[in-house]
Amino acid sequence: MKLKSEQDIIQLVKDDEWMMEILQDAKSLNLPDWWVCAGFVRSKIWDTLHDYTERTPMPDVDVIYFDNSKLDETIEKQLEQKLKSINPLIPWSVKNEARMHIANNIPPYSSSTDAISKFPETATALGLTLDEQNDVILTAPYGIEDVLNLLIKPTPYFEETKERAKIYEERIVKKNWKSVWGKIKVHHIQQTH
Repeated sequence: MKLKSEQDIIQLVKDDEWMMEILQDAKSLNLPDWWVCAGFVRSKIWDTLHDYTERTPMPDVDVIYFDNSKLDETIEKQLEQKLKSINPLIPWSVKNEARMHIANNIPPYSSSTDAISKFPETATALGLTLDEQNDVILTAPYGIEDVLNLLIKPTPYFEETKERAKIYEERIVKKNWKSVWGKIKVHHIQQTH
C-alpha cells in the first residue's frame, strides 16, 4: 500500500479495527488534550510500508494527556488500571505531559502536541486522537515525510545539546528498529568536539 499523505495515514488507521478500538478506549477516559502516540502510529506505518501482514508487537501503547490541575502520578496509574479493565490485552502506558517536564528536567510543555514535538525522533513524534464525531486526527509536528521515507532522524530538540544527542543515539542502539524494519535508514547526529 502506498502512503503519501496525512489523509492516507488517517485512512490506514480508520481501516484498522484494533487501532480504532484503542482510540475509543482512550477517548472513553474523557482526558483533556489526549493522544495515543509514538510507536502506536509509527509501527503501523512502517509495518504497512514493509508489506507486513502481521502487526509488529509493541512494548506499550502510549496514551498522553495534558492536565495542569492534577499532577499526581498516582492518577496516571489509576487511568492505566481503568484502561486495563476495559482492554486487558493492551500494554497501556498513561502519562500526563503537564508533569513530565519535571521527570525530564526541562521547561514545562504547553500542550500534549508540544510534548510530542520534543520526542527524540521525528518519525516517532506522531499522535492520534478522536474528535467529537470520532473522526481520526493526526498530529505530526515535523510532518510525515521522515516516517514515510523510513528515516530515523532526531527532532530539533534532540539536536540542541550533547546530552540529548547522546540519549537519541542510545535509543537507536537500544530500540534496534532496523532489525524489525529492514528498510529504515538511521541518521546519526554528528558530534562536534
